[in-house]
Amino acid sequence: MDPASSDEAERGSVGAVGVGNGADGRWPHQPSTVRGSPSLGRPTLGLPPDPACIVAAGVPPAVVLVTGVSGSGKSTVARLLADRLGWAYKDADDFHTPANRARMAAGEALSDEDRHPWLTAVATWIDRQIAARQPAVVSCSALKRAHRDRLLGGRPDVRLVYLHGARQLIRSRLIARHGHFFPARLLDSQFADFQEPEPDEHPCVVEVDQLPEAVVAAIVSLLGGCTSPDPSPTGAADSAAAWTEEPRMSPNASGEQWRLHHGVQTAVVVQLGGALRHYEVDGRPLLDGFAADEPITGGRGQLLVPWPNRVGGGRYRFHGQDLQLPLTEPETRNAIHGLLRWTPWRLLAHGDDAVRVGTTLFPQPGYPFHLEVVAEYRLGQEGLQVAVTTTNVGETAAPYGVGQHPYLTAGTDLVDAALLTVPARYRLCTDEHGLPTGEEPVEGTAYDFRTARPIGEQLLDTAFTGLDRDPTGRSVVRLAHPSGRHGIDVRLIEGIRYVQVYTGDTLSEAGRRRRGVAIEPMSCPADAFRSGTALTVLEPGGSNVFRWGLVPWGSP
Repeated sequence: MDPASSDEAERGSVGAVGVGNGADGRWPHQPSTVRGSPSLGRPTLGLPPDPACIVAAGVPPAVVLVTGVSGSGKSTVARLLADRLGWAYKDADDFHTPANRARMAAGEALSDEDRHPWLTAVATWIDRQIAARQPAVVSCSALKRAHRDRLLGGRPDVRLVYLHGARQLIRSRLIARHGHFFPARLLDSQFADFQEPEPDEHPCVVEVDQLPEAVVAAIVSLLGGCTSPDPSPTGAADSAAAWTEEPRMSPNASGEQWRLHHGVQTAVVVQLGGALRHYEVDGRPLLDGFAADEPITGGRGQLLVPWPNRVGGGRYRFHGQDLQLPLTEPETRNAIHGLLRWTPWRLLAHGDDAVRVGTTLFPQPGYPFHLEVVAEYRLGQEGLQVAVTTTNVGETAAPYGVGQHPYLTAGTDLVDAALLTVPARYRLCTDEHGLPTGEEPVEGTAYDFRTARPIGEQLLDTAFTGLDRDPTGRSVVRLAHPSGRHGIDVRLIEGIRYVQVYTGDTLSEAGRRRRGVAIEPMSCPADAFRSGTALTVLEPGGSNVFRWGLVPWGSP
C-alpha cells in the first residue's frame, strides 16, 4: 500500500490479529502416544528465565515509548496505539520550552544542552505514570542513544518502539505537513544526529511505509500480544535473549535474511517468498532447510498462497468464470503451490524474537483477485509459531487456500529410522497427476501413523485428514528421533484441515531425497479450486487466519 503524504492523512482500516503461544499447561511433561489420539507431551525447551526480560509473560509494559525522526508518524501512531489500548497518551513535543519551539521553527537545530530539560520533563512524566500504575504511550524523537538511555535507563517496564522509514519518504511527509513547528529543512540535522537503536535496547522496529493502523497492529503483535485481549501472549514480552547481530543480514540468493533469537532458539526468515529458511535449538537444526547462498528447491519453507498443492490442468471455474493458471508443474500439467513463492516480500516489522512480512497479490491472468498477505514468525517459550493473515482488498469474492512447506529433521541421516506420528483417520488417494480421487481410512493400512512408528522404506507424498484434536481444537504431528528422547511437533492451530507428509523421494536433487520429512499444514486439499473441497471464499474485505507452530521437545 502506498503511504499517504502526511501523518494525519494516513488513516485506513487495517486490523490486527493477536498471536498467542497457546500453552495450555495441562499436558504431561513426558511424551506418550495413545492409538487413535496421541497425547503428545507438552514440550519443554529448558529455557532459563532471563534477567534481561523486560516484561513478564502476559504482563503488559507500563509505558510504550514510540521513537523516530520527525515525520515518521510517531505522534499519529502513538495516539492510535493509546486509543486501541485505552491507555494515556502524551506527545513529548508538549514538553519543549517556548524557546526551543521558537528555535526549531526558525530552522535552528537543538543542542544536547537544549534537550536536557526537555528529556528530564519527559522522564518525570513517565515516572509519574509508572508510580500511579497508569499505563501510557509516549511519542518522542529520542534521536541519540544517550537520549533514550535517559528515558529507558532504570525503567525495565518501558518498551521501545522504533518507527523506521526511508529518508525520501520522511522528507515527503514533512514537506506536505502544515502548521507544525518542525520544518522539513531540519530533517538532515535529525538524520545526522540519529543513532539507530541497538540490540541491547530490545527495540520493536516497525516500517512506516504502511497505513498507521497497520503499524499499530504490528506494534501490538510485536509486543507479544501482551497488550491485546489474546489470552495467551508470547514473543517479545517474554524474550529470553537479545540479538547478537542485526536482524537484517546482507542480501543473498533468497534476498534479505531476517534472523530471530529467543534463548537457545534461532530462526531465519527470507525475503524471497517470505519463506522459513532455518530453525535450530541449542545449535541443533530442526529443519532440513537451505543456506543463505543456496536457491530454494523442493518448496523448502515456502508459503503456499493462494492455494497449496496442485490445481489439475491449472483450469478451474469460479463464480461463472473459466480461469486458466500458469502450469508451473509442466510434467504433470498442474499449477502447483500458489503464486507467491518467488515474490519478494517486504519487511513490515521486527523485534528480537518476531518478524512480520507482507506482500500484495495483484489481479493477474488465471487469478484476477486482489489480496494482501501478512506472515508473522515468532519465537517463544514453546518454539516457533507462524500466522498468515490474508485479506481480500478487491471488489469481488476470491477463491483461497493456504499452506506451508517446511522439511523437518529428527537428526537422522535419512528419515527411515525417524518415528512419525500423524493423528489422522483418513488419507487421500491420488492419481498419476497427484490429484485426489477419494478418501480411505488409514486403519489397517501402511498409512496408519496414529501410533508412533518408524517411517522405514515407505514412500510418502500423502495428504491426511480427519485429524484428531485436543480440547482446544489443535492437532499435533510428531517427528521423533529413533531413541524417542527428542523430536519436534508440528502444531496445527487454526485454519488447518489437512496435512501433507512428503519423504522427498521425487526431489530433483538426489542428494536431498529422504533427508527430511516435509510436514505441510494446509487449509484445503489438492485441487480444491476445482473440487471446492474445504475451499475458502474470501468476500471483499474478508480475512483468513492460518496458524501453525514448531515445538521442539526433549534433549539428545
